[in-house]
Amino acid sequence: MSALSRPSFDDFPATFRGQLYRQSDLGYPDVRAIFNARMAHWTPGLIARAADADDVVTVVRYAADAGIPLAVKSGGHGVDGSAMPDGALVLDLSNLKEIRVDTDTGRVRLGSGVLLGEMDPALAERGLVVPAGTVSTTGVAGLTLGGGVGYNMRRYGATVDNLLACEVVTADGRKVRASHEENPDLFWALRGGGGNFGVVTHFEFQARPLPETVFAGFIPFTLDQAPAVMTGLRSYMRTAPRELAVIGAMTQCPPLPPVPADMHGANSLMLIVVYTGAPEGAEKILADLAGLGEAAVVAVMPTPWPVANRMLDVIAPQGRRAYTKGAYLAELTDEVVAIAMKHAEVAPPRTNPPAPSSVQNFWAMGGAISEDADESSAAFSREGAQWFWEVATQCDDAADDEKFMTWADRLHADLAPHFLANCYINLTTDMGPEWRKGAWGSPEKYRKLVDAKTRWDPANMFRFNKNIEPGTAAG
Repeated sequence: MSALSRPSFDDFPATFRGQLYRQSDLGYPDVRAIFNARMAHWTPGLIARAADADDVVTVVRYAADAGIPLAVKSGGHGVDGSAMPDGALVLDLSNLKEIRVDTDTGRVRLGSGVLLGEMDPALAERGLVVPAGTVSTTGVAGLTLGGGVGYNMRRYGATVDNLLACEVVTADGRKVRASHEENPDLFWALRGGGGNFGVVTHFEFQARPLPETVFAGFIPFTLDQAPAVMTGLRSYMRTAPRELAVIGAMTQCPPLPPVPADMHGANSLMLIVVYTGAPEGAEKILADLAGLGEAAVVAVMPTPWPVANRMLDVIAPQGRRAYTKGAYLAELTDEVVAIAMKHAEVAPPRTNPPAPSSVQNFWAMGGAISEDADESSAAFSREGAQWFWEVATQCDDAADDEKFMTWADRLHADLAPHFLANCYINLTTDMGPEWRKGAWGSPEKYRKLVDAKTRWDPANMFRFNKNIEPGTAAG
């Protein structure tokens, strides 16, 4: 990302009630820190941490009047680091922490600064869940605007499938509400179109019932068993209960107590398992999964839901130099497994135990996110997808970047002929014009997104994202 010209921001409105952070301020380094340390050298010109929605209006109107683009940060978890672009004005929403639950209706109101690790326990104590992501430091806002996948997607769909309404500050500084009844074109675009159309200050979701305790953990296999285990998993998930979530992860086995010592740090296949159904069904499911090969151990046990939804924190720790790509697969073919295994065998070694330095995740989709979904109902696309694949690397030393990124790029290139054109935009760093035209599915959907962008942000103020340019033909 090229550096912007750096305005002084000396004329920033005195009516702003939140905190302002300039590069010379003592707290600036902490406030500008984001999930991906690979972008740590980017230095926004001014970070405005809003106190409330009125502050959001103030910042947006200032940017509009000054004719400058505006970056928006919620959790700062975006894999491409776009929340903190060099030289930019950044609107920080992390203080918008409202969590309100109507226990009679299950309707949940969340401020756009809420993290998953804050939402999950607040809902779990009421026996509820909003289907969301799998890393506790992820922000609700960015996750939702990109679609939202996680352990409950087979049971309850994507995050956007459970979204009822949004409160939005538009590019001209107006507060509007978006739902199926109010500004439906904006609501459609917000559900998967990313941060292109305005600043969402609050989300309203329909929460779903979930047991206080679920079954969660992992089942590790040696990597040489991957072809047999993944082939078996492919068949098993076609008829598996929707309450079962499984990720097949080719990665370095963490040195956790249940795992045999000779597997610690070794390239392996781990089935990451979450089962939210009736407890009496768990024993057979776990035996079935372990029986797909010769499992080293079955480390799946009753776990409080908020703890279960932190399992992947070890795979995606905050503040490392991360590189991520993702894609949909129509099927988990033998060839796909063979290619993935070939690259897993030569993955760069771990640099900072216990966290693995490279991982390929194969997420089983199906169920509510696939079979029940109406592709035309939201910008988020999942048409034809039965599996979601991602590769993620992380290291601590910039000198290691090329090694890890080259490995991931070669893997991605070898698998590319098997990918669908549409994708989950939150877990990809591809942003070329041709990619954009296919990412949301059909040309008609892209044209609809362009129309929404042209109406709601004609000057492309909100461009630090998977950007949709106003007035651009979908082709």
